[in-house]
Amino acid sequence: MGEAKRRRQTGQTAPRSKDRKPVIIGMAVLVVALVAALVAFLTRPPAPVSEELPVAAPDAEPYPEELDQYGVSVGQADAPVVVREFADYQCPACARFSDAASRLKREYVESGKVRFVFYDMPLRQHANAMPAAQAARCAGDQGSYWQMHNLLFDRQTEWSGSDAPLAVFARYAGDLGLDDRRFRNCMITELHREAVEDSLTVARQLQITSTPTVLVDNIRLTRPGWGQLSAVVERELNSNGQ
Repeated sequence: MGEAKRRRQTGQTAPRSKDRKPVIIGMAVLVVALVAALVAFLTRPPAPVSEELPVAAPDAEPYPEELDQYGVSVGQADAPVVVREFADYQCPACARFSDAASRLKREYVESGKVRFVFYDMPLRQHANAMPAAQAARCAGDQGSYWQMHNLLFDRQTEWSGSDAPLAVFARYAGDLGLDDRRFRNCMITELHREAVEDSLTVARQLQITSTPTVLVDNIRLTRPGWGQLSAVVERELNSNGQ
């Protein structure tokens, strides 16, 4: 006798399957909670005395300060801590770090606690990185280096794939109120190309191969970002009695 026919004759009904929706919803909530916890763990700022923070190698020499002439500096010359960044304007990770660099200037450089030095390190695979570095320096001739520096990172997706970067950078110069003819002439003649190449040579001499590479004095950050940057800066200031 078939099962369906037997049920009709005996009056039995088929057992109902249990509703699995609560189980599925519960699992989804658990997964979301785990992801949130992981993100919080990875992004939390370490304490200034945390063992997680990077330290200088046991045999590390002090950073050769004479090389800073090949970068662009802001801050007091005698600041107790120096932060140096080697970066490529077309590098997405460098654009992400730019927020931390800007915050560093506001909270530490302006107060005289930190000097910040930016080294140009245009990578070969980024066709517009070299002209972008020159654009910042050309703007610097008119007193607007850091303003152009910030614009290049803020609008990176706009110009990074452009076939005519000069036109884009000239528009940025106009937005900053710079003299258009002077800016374009600086770019066309590649007035600052040698300076950018000198900065790139410093990176090679120091065997720096990736961007952004960020140093606090002679300590290389392992997770460039505000959390680790600020924690290492605070630790170094404390060790200097600041």
